[in-house]
Amino acid sequence: MATVTLKGNEIHTIGSLPAKGSPAPDFTLTKSDLSSASLGDYAGKKVVLNIFPSVDTGTCAQSVRQFNQEAAELENTAVLCISKDLPFAQARFCGAEGIDKVEMLSDFRDGSFGEAYGLTFADGPLQPLHSRCVVVIDESGRVVYSEQVAETVEEPNYKAALEALVDA
Repeated sequence: MATVTLKGNEIHTIGSLPAKGSPAPDFTLTKSDLSSASLGDYAGKKVVLNIFPSVDTGTCAQSVRQFNQEAAELENTAVLCISKDLPFAQARFCGAEGIDKVEMLSDFRDGSFGEAYGLTFADGPLQPLHSRCVVVIDESGRVVYSEQVAETVEEPNYKAALEALVDA
């Protein structure tokens, strides 16, 4: 169980993020067209998992914009933005914002992604949404970087994630 805060109030997640060097847990998430996507679909690519509670909040929306602008410029890299938002809401946001270099994926069906990565809120007002995290996976499927943002309303460390991506 990890401890983070939401506007200074302590909340917990159900587990801990996968350790650096460990194999990234597989997942099945839902695309905006309601088809499924799994980690295996991105085999041979570097993968950035930008995980957040809801695209309908300012900080979450900014993380999608930032990764759309920065990480999506890198070669052989997939940037996956993951929340429990319905795929329709994710698609609406991307259309309104002109977001076209990242892929939005939803864990709305069963929450298994949040469970596998240990990042689902276990308590607090955002339970059972995802905590704000970034996980970078190399071409061989190993975790090379992970960050669980300590204060939920703050943005992730984009620079550190991008540097890990370049070094992977």
